[in-house]
Amino acid sequence: MNPSTVPAAELEQLVKEADFGGREPLGRVAIFLALVAALWSLFQLWYASPLPFLIGTGIFNDTEARAIHLAFSVFLAFAAFPAFKRSSRTVVPFADWILAVVGAFCAAYLFVFYQQLSTRPGQLTPIDFWVGLIGVAVMLEATRRAMGLGMLITTAIFLVYIFAGPWMPEVIQHKGATLQRFISHMWLTTEGVYGVALGVSVQFIFLFVLFGTLLDIAGAGNYMMQVSIALLGHLRGGPAKVAVVSSALNGVVSGSSVSNVVSGGIFTIPLMKRTGYSGVKAGAIEAASSINGQLMPPVMGAAAFLMVEYVGIPYAEICKHAALPAIISYIALFYIVHLEAAKYDLQVIPRSTQRTAIQRTLGWALGLSGTLAACALIYYAITCVRWVFGDAAAWPLAALTLTTYLVLLAYSARYPDIPQDDPLAPVVHLPEPWPTVRAGMHFLLPIIVLLWCLMVEELSPGTSAFWATATAMVMVVVQPALLAMFRRTGQTQQAIARGVRDLGRGLVIAARSMVGIGVACASAGLIVGVITLTGMGLMMTDFVEQISAGNVLIMLVLTAVICLLIGAGVPTTANYILVATLMAPVIVELGARSDLVIPLIGVHLFVFYFGIMADVTPPVGLASYAAAAISNDDPNATGLQATWYSLRTAVLPFVFIFNPQMLLIGVGSWTQIVVVCLSATVASLLFAAATMGWFRTRCRWWEMGVLLLSTFLFFRPDWVINQFYPTYTVAPASELFLLADRLEKDDWLIVSIAGETIEGRSINKTVALPLGEGVDGRARLRSGGVTFAQLGETLEISNVKFGSRAKKLGVEQGYQIVEVKQPNPQRPSPYWVFIPAALLTLLVWVQQGRRLGRPQEA
Repeated sequence: MNPSTVPAAELEQLVKEADFGGREPLGRVAIFLALVAALWSLFQLWYASPLPFLIGTGIFNDTEARAIHLAFSVFLAFAAFPAFKRSSRTVVPFADWILAVVGAFCAAYLFVFYQQLSTRPGQLTPIDFWVGLIGVAVMLEATRRAMGLGMLITTAIFLVYIFAGPWMPEVIQHKGATLQRFISHMWLTTEGVYGVALGVSVQFIFLFVLFGTLLDIAGAGNYMMQVSIALLGHLRGGPAKVAVVSSALNGVVSGSSVSNVVSGGIFTIPLMKRTGYSGVKAGAIEAASSINGQLMPPVMGAAAFLMVEYVGIPYAEICKHAALPAIISYIALFYIVHLEAAKYDLQVIPRSTQRTAIQRTLGWALGLSGTLAACALIYYAITCVRWVFGDAAAWPLAALTLTTYLVLLAYSARYPDIPQDDPLAPVVHLPEPWPTVRAGMHFLLPIIVLLWCLMVEELSPGTSAFWATATAMVMVVVQPALLAMFRRTGQTQQAIARGVRDLGRGLVIAARSMVGIGVACASAGLIVGVITLTGMGLMMTDFVEQISAGNVLIMLVLTAVICLLIGAGVPTTANYILVATLMAPVIVELGARSDLVIPLIGVHLFVFYFGIMADVTPPVGLASYAAAAISNDDPNATGLQATWYSLRTAVLPFVFIFNPQMLLIGVGSWTQIVVVCLSATVASLLFAAATMGWFRTRCRWWEMGVLLLSTFLFFRPDWVINQFYPTYTVAPASELFLLADRLEKDDWLIVSIAGETIEGRSINKTVALPLGEGVDGRARLRSGGVTFAQLGETLEISNVKFGSRAKKLGVEQGYQIVEVKQPNPQRPSPYWVFIPAALLTLLVWVQQGRRLGRPQEA
């Protein structure tokens, strides 16, 4: 047997075990499970569509939909995931059928008896109690099967904490809870299993998984990979750069870093090995690229939609704040693989046809200008149709989309399909750029529909995903028949049948892929339920404060480590839910007590980044394990190398906590935006060069130190200015409304507040009060969620709106305003610091330039 074929077999088994459970029954059982999976997908499409409201039937409220969703997930978890590694992969044992039916009934209990339960909240009958108790037990077993021991142990520790509270150390001690209260809280309310996590799985995640699955079946995944190879494969270290770019593209629709590794790595990792990268480095580059796909808007592994709930700002704002760090991280990784190629003198892969520099420049210019022209044409065409038809524009827009699809597909059909490169072949053949691009431009239409609905129409993520998925469904069904017709192959009927089969296969695959995610979200709900039932969030704040001794940097490092531990082996969405619920409030509270004004979105991105980093860090880096299976190399070595590559990602959250301008917060003009983007990008590249020990050539120790100093100055120019000029000047509390009058909507008003906690402890902290719409400062503050009572010179918070940003920032009723802070008008621009930073960088550049061409030091 050829050794190179072993990783492919291991990979195929890894995908089956991780994504689909590994069990593939035969005969009628296989048909039955496929029908159940397809029915789940159809239910999700029905729930997300406007059709139930148009015909007035089949309308489910949010809680009912969550119960049905969980019932499907639990049933398929026991049917598709074997109990043990040695269990049969083709036969579903009788015990698993029993567990599947019992688990589905317990999960659907809230839907079946919804009316009766709503009339007696908190009053458990014996049946309620036993259904809830069995449901929790079955849920834990489903978690073990679908997510492994890591998630089970984490969940079990939290559940034990509920009942062991009175015997815990004082810092995390609580009075405990009865079994009846535990069951009621976890299984019969939306505080536990049926909480926010499962709600997001119902509303958003399933449709995005289905959307990505259908695009992949239609051929969009291979198209994006081939385009990346065609555009970048000829560069030095080209296959590694292809891995970076294709992971960024795949991250737009992918909900899993492991899925990202598998879908792209099967091509890019062998390509990297064939051009000189070691197996460890090839796997590490793919793993590091893939976790970054989860940080890339607009989807962010579906965490972007959860952030809307947790942070309380619109979805478009989430994408705006998250975009720059994600893009910078990818640019830095692109630079890292370039440095690796330079360090090991890897040669470029020549194209079959060589072009002059002028031809290459002209090609890129035409490509970029054509892309911009196409974007402008799309925007103005849709805008024109909406202007002409007004509220009745839906059908004309659908007709325009269909016409565009037919034109693009007819154009692509004139040329042969681009064949996939054989990753095991000894020679790499690079496809030509333009023939590759033109072969699949129609694949971009569903993505355009998604982005238009999300960013321009500002529809809900669920509705946007529905219309994008509906577009992808039409594409999957009609594309084979249309290609047969345009190419006149005479196989139209067979092509129609194939399209229908592909759609059915997509419905089944998406549902099977969602089993683990649904179970993970339900398990995350159990953990969130523990936190809300015991008040563990407040205890974690005190715990971290004691260990960090009030030092903000130590607090952030400790929080990052805890997020890495919590995120180990947990899927993206459940991962974010856990760290956002448990650790985000810790940073908010302790940062405020240290007079550090941290935007709430910055806090949530911080914990999200480090939760995702757990996918590459040993010993439970799932993305690294998947990459190692493809490269046929050591998973721990791959994980360590991927962690080293990911340092440039790990440093970004610390930067935007202290410098929120990286999140495009507090930048008022386009000039500022350009300066912030360029300086942050340069800083990240310099950090990558320092950690890789290579700039123009191998770095000496002092050069690495200078590059790290330049990195700090580019990232934190404000720190230098802070040593000479304070950031804020202080005004008395009585000027609060006057200062609020001068600010714009959505600006922040920074104040120092004082009060007492529930335990009676005095507290002082600095927060940024959000402003809304209003005719004056008082109205703007009220619109932002805070109402004040004024007694002479004293201002006291009389009310904080539930769910407002102010409430999420820890502002409480009864706190007094101590002072108001406003930007220091005497403070010079921090951008002056970029001059010495640039000079230090230039010093290293010149020094290394003198050594070019000499023999390299060992």
